Amino acid sequence: MAGHIQDRWYKTEPGPDGKSRRVKSNRYGSGLRYRARYIGPDGTEKSKSFPDRQKRLAENWLTNVASDMSRGQYIDPRAARVTFKGYAEKWLKTHGADLSSQIVTEQRLRLHAFPVLGSRPLDSFRPEHLRDLVSALEANPGVSGAYARNIYGDVRAVLSAAVDDGLLPRNPCSAKSVRPPSVERRRVIPWLPSQVQAVRGALPERYRAMVDTGAGCGLRQGEIVGLAEDAVDFEAGTLRVVRQVKLIRGKAVFAPPKCNKERDVPLPSSVAEALRAHMDTCKPVEVTLPWRKPDGRKVTARLLFTNTASGVVWRSNFNIQEWKPALATAGLIAPAGPGGRYEPAREHGMHALRHFYASVLLDAGESVKAVSQYLGHADPGLTLRVYAHLMPESRERTQHALDAVLAL
Repeated sequence: MAGHIQDRWYKTEPGPDGKSRRVKSNRYGSGLRYRARYIGPDGTEKSKSFPDRQKRLAENWLTNVASDMSRGQYIDPRAARVTFKGYAEKWLKTHGADLSSQIVTEQRLRLHAFPVLGSRPLDSFRPEHLRDLVSALEANPGVSGAYARNIYGDVRAVLSAAVDDGLLPRNPCSAKSVRPPSVERRRVIPWLPSQVQAVRGALPERYRAMVDTGAGCGLRQGEIVGLAEDAVDFEAGTLRVVRQVKLIRGKAVFAPPKCNKERDVPLPSSVAEALRAHMDTCKPVEVTLPWRKPDGRKVTARLLFTNTASGVVWRSNFNIQEWKPALATAGLIAPAGPGGRYEPAREHGMHALRHFYASVLLDAGESVKAVSQYLGHADPGLTLRVYAHLMPESRERTQHALDAVLAL
């Protein structure tokens, strides 16, 4: 049995003969009599109290605690007092994601996880509660499969941290009966070259080279907006992707590229010419923004693309005022409806230029590893999952290669 049991109703003190004797304490007859105590894995004392005539229950409780510790199934008693919401809010303040990711994660948990799981004590979590969450997410028409996966991933991360902190014996998300929300994977359908040119031609002149940069170098929208004069090496034919512009709580900041993956991208001569022409017409503008977070240190860069007021191109304004009208002119979406509103066009956002870039490289026989590096993906596996269907048929190449080697 781990620890020991304190009898609060009695205490030990020296008698007249110098020998120790048990006498009634000033708590005799009131309150819970027995206090079972032990030292937890974190080095701090834990305890639980039991009433009179339940010393055997206290002993059994300590025995079970010792058994749980030996099997690696120990749960800190604090878990009975900590709710999922309370722990998740604390976790959000300390986990290592950048500020913008923290804000997005907090929003997903607050809007979708807390209403289902927020008030539940951590020590009460069972696989059925995660199945309930998945069912609720899949039944919500306003939550896409991919977004539901992100919410589920956030919950799983919180519960994994609770396991590490000794508040859960195991993550219930790991149970075989719990499956993540299903995602309908849509195949990327890249634009045709004619569609790229049509959208480019429908944009105001100061923004046309953004299309060249996205379609010809595969940059993300934030990376295009954050592209500075010193990132373009015309001599070496290289574009250095070292920053992006992000919006955090409504304020623009400079930040590293996604996944902190700085990279060098080949600069095609056609894109180089477009950038030179753009820089002759719209001179680079010196812009100073905080780094990573609104109160971060100030960083200055001479940006290639700015708005008509020589400021940062705000993604939301650009998408509504410039990009969607260009899509409509190019025939990719319907014209604006009543009130000047356009239909949703997620598949035709500026990310479509990256899909075009990847499709052209893969069709030309470029390796998945190289395409992944140029796109700044976390790993080639992601590139393969998204674009495998765009790779040219390899059966004939395989047959010809083997025939050439094996033919006698």
